[in-house]
Amino acid sequence: MTLRAKVEDTIRKYDMFQRGDKVLVAVSGGADSVALLRLLADLREELGLALEVAHLEHGIRGDEAREDALFVARLAEEFSLPFHFRKVDLPRIRKTSGGGNLEAMARKERYDFFGALARERGIRQVATAHTRDDQVETLLMWLLRGSGGRGLGAIPPIRRLDAKGEGLWLVRPMIETSRQEVIGYLTAQGFSYRTDRTNLDRTRLRNWIRLELLPQLRARLDPRLDARLAQAADLLREEEEVLNLLTEERLEQAAHAGNLVRDAVLRESKAVQRRLIRLWLERTAGNLKGIGFYHVEKILRFIADGPSQGRLSIPGGWDFVKEYAVLRLEKKRHKPERLSYSYPLPHQGELVIPEAGVKLKSSCHPCTPPARPRNNLEAVFDLALLPEFLEVRNFRPGDRFRPLGMGGRKKVKELFIEKRVPLSARSAYPLVLAGEEILWIPGYGRSAVAAVSPGTRALLRVELVSPAD
Repeated sequence: MTLRAKVEDTIRKYDMFQRGDKVLVAVSGGADSVALLRLLADLREELGLALEVAHLEHGIRGDEAREDALFVARLAEEFSLPFHFRKVDLPRIRKTSGGGNLEAMARKERYDFFGALARERGIRQVATAHTRDDQVETLLMWLLRGSGGRGLGAIPPIRRLDAKGEGLWLVRPMIETSRQEVIGYLTAQGFSYRTDRTNLDRTRLRNWIRLELLPQLRARLDPRLDARLAQAADLLREEEEVLNLLTEERLEQAAHAGNLVRDAVLRESKAVQRRLIRLWLERTAGNLKGIGFYHVEKILRFIADGPSQGRLSIPGGWDFVKEYAVLRLEKKRHKPERLSYSYPLPHQGELVIPEAGVKLKSSCHPCTPPARPRNNLEAVFDLALLPEFLEVRNFRPGDRFRPLGMGGRKKVKELFIEKRVPLSARSAYPLVLAGEEILWIPGYGRSAVAAVSPGTRALLRVELVSPAD
């Protein structure tokens, strides 16, 4: 099968294009991208495609890079195709960002350029010249780094280039062809191409894999090793897609209001737990940048064996927060100033407490049976034993009260722990006081102060409601 026929077969197999599509072809000037552009130009009438060419200069190879750009510009002119060029100063970008992996930064700059240009030009597909060799090198690179299924799936033939579902796709028409086939095609046709000398730098992991590791593996194991490894990547990627669908179903069961439910996570097998955490983190934080196996394992240990309430710092400026049964993600923030509020509560009226997001209603009534609250969000007191105004303030460290029906005093903090009140809710929680005495902790505890007795003639009824009620 000719290279042209093989590429056409891959395009149809993965349904990469539709007749009438505009396609942005990423061309570096190297052998693979030159072959891709020539093949697509040869197929454009048959497939009904409108092609445009994009080239990014990274600003790291001087005159050689400028010659690459001129070469690609002339190639686009040969086929009467629109040519788009952009130059970036990658060393400066790296310096201003505080360092980082130069290859990863270059890749980001390329795809940012391709994506922005495609949107501007109304293009749906960006075609890159990744070959089966790139597939195999990527598989081995991720394997050596200890990657999971997603990394071992290596390079998909087609994937979204946008994160917002805008319908922009990255396609790889040559992903099932070998670099040897590409060079053979160019040589037979007498087509020239550029050579990037940085691809010979064996200190880079990918180059070492291509130039040293793979030749040794082929010689020792099988000259057809590349085809077998590429097939393994395809299988792993397809299985990963199925597992992702199953994980999404599990996440629906384990999540509530955007948070995770601890017991639902722990009911799953360890493998599913890892996938759940990764998927939930990716959806909640927007990406998994900086999150590795170590962080996921640390989170799982924290969920299973950590304190009932606490927080765990994770990459990306986030805190993983555990509040009893609820697991949530919170943007890391500077230590907040201690909250403090205090409001008078009249015997008859309403009081909105914005800090707590609640409202208190108070009213006076004759004492007629049954003189009991209707639920734990309501309390009744002997009106004659109360001052003219009550005070409503937030919880403060060291607060104590005299629980109804018990001797002595109890720390409000201990009550919160018993009732599993989240730490995040405690500092703003409203307490109702009569002078220095805590009368009521809405929903959780009633003091013995101003308790209703057979001699009570009038009641003060206080109710906690939402501000909308």
